[in-house]
Amino acid sequence: MKVDISNTGITDTKEIYYNLDFESLIEHELKNGECKLANNGATMVDTGIFTGRSPADKYFVNKEPSNRYISWGNINQPVEKEVFEELLELGKQQLSGKDLYVTDVYCGSSESSRRSIRFITELAWQSHFVTNMFIRPSMEQLQEFKPQFTVLNACKTVNEKWKEHGLNSEVFVLFDVEENIAVIGGSYYGGEMKKGIFSMMNYWLPLEGKLSMHCSANIGYDGDTCLFFGLSGTGKTTLSTDPHRRLIGDDEHGWDDHGIFNFEGGCYAKVINLDKESEPEIYSAIRMGALLENVVADENGEVDYSDGSKTENTRVSYPIFHIENHEETLHGAHPKNIIFLTADAFGVLPPVSRLTKEQAMYYFLSGYTAKVAGTERGITEPVAAFSACFGEAFLPLHPTVYAKLLGEKIDKYGVNVYLVNTGWTGGPYGVGKRMSIKDTRECINSILDGSINDSEFRTTNTFKLHVPNTLGNIDKKTLFPREAWADDEAFVKTRDKLAQMFIDNFKRYQSEDSEFDYSKAGPEIDS
Repeated sequence: MKVDISNTGITDTKEIYYNLDFESLIEHELKNGECKLANNGATMVDTGIFTGRSPADKYFVNKEPSNRYISWGNINQPVEKEVFEELLELGKQQLSGKDLYVTDVYCGSSESSRRSIRFITELAWQSHFVTNMFIRPSMEQLQEFKPQFTVLNACKTVNEKWKEHGLNSEVFVLFDVEENIAVIGGSYYGGEMKKGIFSMMNYWLPLEGKLSMHCSANIGYDGDTCLFFGLSGTGKTTLSTDPHRRLIGDDEHGWDDHGIFNFEGGCYAKVINLDKESEPEIYSAIRMGALLENVVADENGEVDYSDGSKTENTRVSYPIFHIENHEETLHGAHPKNIIFLTADAFGVLPPVSRLTKEQAMYYFLSGYTAKVAGTERGITEPVAAFSACFGEAFLPLHPTVYAKLLGEKIDKYGVNVYLVNTGWTGGPYGVGKRMSIKDTRECINSILDGSINDSEFRTTNTFKLHVPNTLGNIDKKTLFPREAWADDEAFVKTRDKLAQMFIDNFKRYQSEDSEFDYSKAGPEIDS
């Protein structure tokens, strides 16, 4: 099947490889010397000096009408039309006169909300990556396929005039919303394509009254859908992968009038310290068709998942059908339950709390977790991390736009919302211990089967969270963290310190003319 890309401005094209299957992509990757073969059948690629996204180099063209909607700042930086056009031309020149890989895919499994996306790349493995990550059209759909947005990945070129242009480096990831085109230069990292389209979905859908979300989702055998929001390290992927429930998706979803739908057709999982026993589904998904990034392997192709010498952000992409227990339609009904996951390394938050609608808005906008003290000299305590809507880096619009939509949908569909702490109890990191996966699973299961509502609830001081008095076999001291701490004075001091962090972070949503102030639903410190 042939495809015409002459309207892109790319000239003198040699061979165009269009929507190759996995076997052909792997053959090209190996023949081109882009990848090596692991002994489990997966291909392995090194993404160069960039082993993660380059958020400081992401820009939107500053023009109407999108500039009236975009929330400008450090995350959404403006670039002038003339600079964009110059760099777009640079990308076209890089791709001209080459063999190219053209990959047409859908983003979104809901026909009424999806977008058709075209990726043009110089590298076979980047075509493989987007083939893994997005929804693959059928041959019949490809016959009528018309791209609504195009990504030119000119990763082999750089912007030598970046200082003159007033940009941050020679790398550029640029989006023109009105012209429906993006161009990437200087970074080989595949995640720029994935998260770039996620950012665009986060622009398009809310303006249509549809909620875009950075969350995982699964569905029970009786059809009940559950959403899991959480930042890295909170257990979003692990807890949504449940042998008793079908996985809808592990990262990006939409919520329209028809229910929940996955944006993607694949998964993108971290594999640092991957263990067959603790994460068997992901381990088994790494086979022919999977694409490993920046891992270390021996001469026989045996991968050492514990080796982070290239990066701690080692990853694998694979089509979702590599997960045996997945939902084939990639969508589900309106959710019955929403779970906000946090890994509170301060040891303050209960393992499970039932939230009011107002509290749900507050904790959604806060997007809290805590990062454990790392290897940096002098860091001795946890560091709080707040990311609005659990994905602030990918939100072109103001966070309150997404929160307002969430609140409307919670009301309309009567959704239960819970906060689950997968972090520490009995003290902060270094003193207390990590919540056991057994207790966390019991919290999740009690939410899913409704048994949590059989308990009486008690409201905590300061954070005002509604906590069940009893829950299965979970120790009551675990349910109420203050009771698990040996030093009550230390608990109160740490609790108030964390509460102040929440209060300070939420001030950005408060102003005299604000119509969206849910600060009263958050913690309050007694004077």
